Amino acid sequence: MSSHAPVDRCTFLDGLAFSPPLRAALASGHRKRGPAVKICGLSTPPALRAALASGTDLVGFVFFPKSPRHLSLDTAMALAELTGNRAVKVALTVDADDDTLAAIVQRVQPDMIQLHGHESPARVAQIRAQFGLPVIKAIGVSSAADLADVAAYAATADRLLFDAKPPAGADLPGGNGLAFDWQLLHDLALPAPFMLSGGLHADNGAEAARQTGAAAVDVSSGVESAPGRKDVKKIAAFIAALRHGAPGVETLGSGARTV
Repeated sequence: MSSHAPVDRCTFLDGLAFSPPLRAALASGHRKRGPAVKICGLSTPPALRAALASGTDLVGFVFFPKSPRHLSLDTAMALAELTGNRAVKVALTVDADDDTLAAIVQRVQPDMIQLHGHESPARVAQIRAQFGLPVIKAIGVSSAADLADVAAYAATADRLLFDAKPPAGADLPGGNGLAFDWQLLHDLALPAPFMLSGGLHADNGAEAARQTGAAAVDVSSGVESAPGRKDVKKIAAFIAALRHGAPGVETLGSGARTV
């Protein structure tokens, strides 16, 4: 299988409209290898602390009642406060209405919004304009036909996330532990770096990034001992595998690349 040129975490984080304090924290000089890492579906302080201590770049908080990782606003607020500017806080929603999004943005104060439902390109653009935050749009993939609308979404979202398309009748749009054929992303022309998810774990995350050229990887079920129950050892192992398995090293703040 072919592989892509090495990317680093700044490839994904560069150019996003983050607050000055967060941008300064991201450029604080820590040496990290490989793609940006997002640990999604965090729901407890111990799991969040493990992700932060291991050097995750982004943390994901899920707001979708059908998910075992769903958070109340109060819990999410506490986790967001614990995170501070140590990582990019991402609020994951699924076909949420404006009132739901407004409550999340006002109380949790995420740095990014992730749309993991059937939101149209027009809806993505509306949310981005209305709430003034960078937006990640997830696209479920099982065949080449699922990539037909990539250009339209790339024109409205700040970043795209390619995830395994859930089976028919599944309750969850992601976090199902399923992978898809990474070769479907070969030679895909995109105006911005993208994120990869779906069936990733410590043993395949670095290889997935190499094969696809993903500038970021997103994991949830791959660092769990049961649905919704994060395993601190698996979190540490996943991040370590991405850092140690990456071919290049970059230095934030003191090197040529800053975010």
